Amino acid sequence: MYSMVLSRLPGTDRLRVMGRPPGLPVDFRIYAVGDVHGRLDLLNLLLSKIEDDVARRPIVRPVCVFLGDYIDRGFGSRETIDRLVEYGQQTEAVFLKGNHELIALKCLSDPSLFDQWMRLGGLETLVSYGVARQGPAGARPIAQLQAAFHGALPQSHIRFFRNLKLSFVCGDFFFVHAGVKPAVELSQQKESDLLWIREEFLSSSEDFGKIVVHGHTPTPQIEIEANRINIDTGAFATGRLSCLVIENEYLSLIDTA
Repeated sequence: MYSMVLSRLPGTDRLRVMGRPPGLPVDFRIYAVGDVHGRLDLLNLLLSKIEDDVARRPIVRPVCVFLGDYIDRGFGSRETIDRLVEYGQQTEAVFLKGNHELIALKCLSDPSLFDQWMRLGGLETLVSYGVARQGPAGARPIAQLQAAFHGALPQSHIRFFRNLKLSFVCGDFFFVHAGVKPAVELSQQKESDLLWIREEFLSSSEDFGKIVVHGHTPTPQIEIEANRINIDTGAFATGRLSCLVIENEYLSLIDTA
């Protein structure tokens, strides 16, 4: 789907912040990108479509917001980070932290997390960095994998991971990886909830004071509720990487399907 003109996506009439439709500041356009998970091919295609959209419909301040989970599951994880580092040097972009980046970084100092990381798709990331071949990561001692992974990380990647933000606010929208804990002020949210929360957030009808734009929980189509928008369409498995385009009170979609 291409965002040829501004349009309202089905269901956006339900979006409400304190009883009114949400909006962005004048001259802003947000391109919010869902979970990439090492699918460099889809990322390149989507970024090309975003660039075409900006060229067709110039705006003073186009900002790309990436919602985290750039690595794991897809075998292009290292190349995905290379691409995002390059992109961030050329374009105004906000890179949020996902739970997969969190656990990968923690594995550099905490070997007890390696098994969990492998179950979440960490092996594919190690393969992309040349640390492990396809197959059981347990063929090498964890201490060796730790040291090899640390040695394989370019400084630019370490800086990228360490500079990831937990959230981003623009106008009436709050961008985050997983969601927020109901009944807690947005400014008081814990990292663990912002990166991992699911059902408690997904089932809540609470007005959070902002429309929460998130990923983390794959759905076949983008999901629009009165208080949140989920744009994780399971790119690593479906081939569909989605981007929500927000300008004023209008929302449209660009994706790779």
